[in-house]
Amino acid sequence: MLILLLGIIFLHVAALVLLFVSTIVSVWTTGETSTSDLWINCSTANGFQHCDPASTGEWIQAVQALMILSIIFSCISLFLFFCQLFTLQKGGRFFLTGTFQIIAGLFVMSGAIIYTVMSPGWVPETNAFGYSYILAWVAFPLALISGLIYVILRKRE
Repeated sequence: MLILLLGIIFLHVAALVLLFVSTIVSVWTTGETSTSDLWINCSTANGFQHCDPASTGEWIQAVQALMILSIIFSCISLFLFFCQLFTLQKGGRFFLTGTFQIIAGLFVMSGAIIYTVMSPGWVPETNAFGYSYILAWVAFPLALISGLIYVILRKRE
């Protein structure tokens, strides 16, 4: 049982780290002379770097909010797991923990979908999606799977 709990905690922490990295690091799209993320859009021309804030569109603010909410819900879910681990009665399920983690996964998915659909109008067409964008998509199934495991999991002594 201890190995199972450690595995679940590791899966949850891995998803949480991916969420943090994908939200903070500025490589959602990248090109030869420009990078952009949820917070800033930078380009280099003639040796000078020019950066514009990302707050120019409602869609990017929605993506920012969804990614931050996913981090908050995932942190709350981890906290609830530890609380329920010590207070839940024998045979009880971790429904609340699982619900928060599944919602965090759905927030990540929604934010990544909005970015996928709307980013071509904001970044140059020659840019490709960067590793932060990919990490957000990897965090989605990890959060969803860990949330489903929490819902299925029963507390034992």
